[in-house]
Amino acid sequence: METNSSVKLTAIDSSAPEPGGSQGARRATGEAPGSGGTRTSSIVAPDPEVAEKRSRRRFTAKYKLRILQQADNCNQPGQLGALLRREGLYSSNLTAWRRQREKGMLTGLAPKKRGRKNKPKNPLAEKIARLEKENRKLRLKLKQAETIIDVQKKISQMLEATQDLNDEKD
Repeated sequence: METNSSVKLTAIDSSAPEPGGSQGARRATGEAPGSGGTRTSSIVAPDPEVAEKRSRRRFTAKYKLRILQQADNCNQPGQLGALLRREGLYSSNLTAWRRQREKGMLTGLAPKKRGRKNKPKNPLAEKIARLEKENRKLRLKLKQAETIIDVQKKISQMLEATQDLNDEKD
């Protein structure tokens, strides 16, 4: 049983490039091979190139407040999910933004500077460094003094031994 339908099959013609188009583009036509019919539609295949990595999205405080207001107004099942899908957000975004709002609207919703935070300088750091330097100098002087005392003891012992020998000779 055959039915006469006006729907034509679509075929992908990869052998011939599309006139006026790029060489790698394919076209789908609704004409039968060799029928000489008219072309009904033209579909260009998507570019197979991988897109460059998207940059990190940044949300302004105004946008965050607007989305939180809309999320708070969602009272029917599925409304919140629809809002998140429409805006391309995750529920974790809402959770984080709500926490920020509780901490303080202006400071919590302002974008945070990324990277290492500057550590506050210890007011005693200079004094500690100065005292440690002084301590090293004093230790060095003490070591020198101990060395001098040891040398003096040895010289004294040698002189006593020499005097004892001289006394015995006399």
